[in-house]
Amino acid sequence: MPIVRIDLWEGRDSETRRKLIRAVSEVVSETLDVSVDHVRVVLNEIPKDNWGIGGEPASQTNNQ
Repeated sequence: MPIVRIDLWEGRDSETRRKLIRAVSEVVSETLDVSVDHVRVVLNEIPKDNWGIGGEPASQTNNQ
């Protein structure tokens, strides 16, 4: 059973997260030749205050 973990900044709506899970599941299923029902996707949404870029919290940088 493939498990895909994705770290990303929090703030995306549930429809966007649903589309991401579906798209990743389909690609993994096709690439590994396993049923999409066996693919697991875990989204780990992290606040920008807890994500550092160049020594600063992402919330304090120009990164989107």
